[in-house]
Amino acid sequence: MRVVVDLARCQGYAQCAFLAPDTFRMWGEEALMFHSSPDEAQRDQILRAVAACPVQAILVDLVDGAEPPPETATATAAATGTGTA
Repeated sequence: MRVVVDLARCQGYAQCAFLAPDTFRMWGEEALMFHSSPDEAQRDQILRAVAACPVQAILVDLVDGAEPPPETATATAAATGTGTA
């Protein structure tokens, strides 16, 4: 799995840091730090963070081709550009 955040789009709402703290972390009040190649064990948390981002700044490449959980499939497809939302 590969994670990319459009830092120009990110507004610092920190929903990702709340939902996937092992992958996303706020540095100060506005700067987002993140792991671009997180552990696969974090997949569900990361996909929930993608779905929760109010400005859709997080992109995820599911390298192994695995299907995301149903509750995040639409948001993930929209975020990755792999389907319609």
